[in-house]
Amino acid sequence: MDLPTAPEVIEALQRRASGDLGYPAWLDKPTAGPLAEAFAERMTNRYGWPADPSHVRSFNDINQALQVLLQVWTRPGDGVALHTPAYHPFLTTLNVMERPLHPIQVEPDGDSWRFEVPDLAGCRVLLLVNPHNPTGRAFTREELTALAEQAERHDLLVLADEIHADLTFEPNRHIPFATILPERTVTLTSATKAFNLGGIRCSVAHMGHAGVRKALEAQPPFVYGSANLFGVEATVAAWRHGDAWLESTRALLDRNRHTIASRLPSAVGYRIPEATYLAWLHMGRPGVAEVYEREARVRLVDGSVFGPGGEDYVRLNFATTESILAEILDRMARVT
Repeated sequence: MDLPTAPEVIEALQRRASGDLGYPAWLDKPTAGPLAEAFAERMTNRYGWPADPSHVRSFNDINQALQVLLQVWTRPGDGVALHTPAYHPFLTTLNVMERPLHPIQVEPDGDSWRFEVPDLAGCRVLLLVNPHNPTGRAFTREELTALAEQAERHDLLVLADEIHADLTFEPNRHIPFATILPERTVTLTSATKAFNLGGIRCSVAHMGHAGVRKALEAQPPFVYGSANLFGVEATVAAWRHGDAWLESTRALLDRNRHTIASRLPSAVGYRIPEATYLAWLHMGRPGVAEVYEREARVRLVDGSVFGPGGEDYVRLNFATTESILAEILDRMARVT
């Protein structure tokens, strides 16, 4: 985000920086401690999901968590189902780790998006990004239930990346996949997106799948690192004390997502996202991001990196002030 960090987070980091920087008391308790407890409290209070803090493990970020879990649970050649277009670092991970992508294609549907649930035979994992990046779709209970049925039928591990959950806009609701299929689900999340903490490098994984917990526990204790002291401080402060800042930020993002709809040139296709701070814009042809950067000095992400279905799109991050967003849209209009 192009926005200031929540003051509660800054104050927590300042207190820690002026105090004890030695080994924290929770370092030798990977299944307990303030991070796990704050996560479980938030899931219960915000989403009605009584997450078990003893099933929480910490990681550097979501990408690391994904790679670790694929490493301990799958082998090269095991298929991974993923909605496409997809968050591009995940596509890179699957390619480098030789886990073949089984795309679940997301298609335009009126003002929103839809997908048909394919037969997931031949997959080992369902990698679910909900809310979805890049379209901003918040999947419905019916959609999630259909995916859960496939996961049961084909004995899949579900890795549910729910990092954008706190950025779901009314009247949409985020539904944790673990409330539908708890025993098969590992939930990945972090405070980094909703609270603008990308540099903090702290995420959690809730291991609802007993087999995955056992596989991870069989690894050397420090091979994947451990939570950073400042990352834990910032995350706990955000989840326990940052909701006033979050609601103010969500209100700004809500206005911004509608501003884009009212000011984009008619030649650009846009479906107002139900979550996230990302606009997925249909340009009708590939290579437009380069044109905007060169001629309008506006940096967008080229849709081709998001895999199948992204070629004619660009992604716009609208987590900025209203005045800067207006400047972005004015510059784009002059080029479009």
